[in-house]
Amino acid sequence: MSILSENIRYLRAQLKYSQQKIADDLLITRGRYAKYEDGDTEPPIEILLKISRYFRVSIDLLVSVELRRFPMDELLRLPDNRILLPITIDGSGENKIEIIPYKASMGYLNSYADPEYIETLQHLSLPFLRNGNYRAFPVEGDSMPPFKDGTFIIGRYIENIQEMKIGKTYLLVTRTGFVYKRLAELDEKSIRVVSDNSFYEPYRIPFQDLLEIWEYEYSLMKDYDFSDGNTQEIKGMFLSLKDDIKRVESHLKR
Repeated sequence: MSILSENIRYLRAQLKYSQQKIADDLLITRGRYAKYEDGDTEPPIEILLKISRYFRVSIDLLVSVELRRFPMDELLRLPDNRILLPITIDGSGENKIEIIPYKASMGYLNSYADPEYIETLQHLSLPFLRNGNYRAFPVEGDSMPPFKDGTFIIGRYIENIQEMKIGKTYLLVTRTGFVYKRLAELDEKSIRVVSDNSFYEPYRIPFQDLLEIWEYEYSLMKDYDFSDGNTQEIKGMFLSLKDDIKRVESHLKR
């Protein structure tokens, strides 16, 4: 069964309605509605819109989030275009800053709306980042100097695309991965983003390809982790530096 079929089955159970009642309200046959709940067929967009309005839950939530994980009264208060954001909270009630590890982009894309996955992430707390929800993402490449491989961009979650501002930088979670870019243009269907490194061409991202938007707040350099296989590499760096120092000292003594 798909997430959609599980969700509409769950929502109907919460309302304690029969399949026949909902089918009548949607102006379709009970057999047709039953196929949507069983996952045998997917509803066309016009029926999906009706289902979304009927249950007062956005299409994005219906097709991407397991609704049984969240209290119904919280779901019903969500604005129509808001993506539900799972977060972790420490014992004092303060939001933690989850850290998305390197080489985890596909794992995050598959599980960004899963609270259990978010809870498994390492986290940190920064006392000067309190108002909002924050997450740390790895940056790779050289398109946004001075940030290089090893940098983590900490972004503040943006709920509505219209909150984005021209000229500011954003960590964008798209259907294909993470990108850190500067917003150059915002229209009715897409955004145009640019790199601070002029070598890279600007490009557009359609709204439907945007999963999450995080506005830049802070950056952190990633320290070496001696437990992840980098030990020999670091030893080599120090040995090479030691040899260079010896050569310089030998040259000065001549």
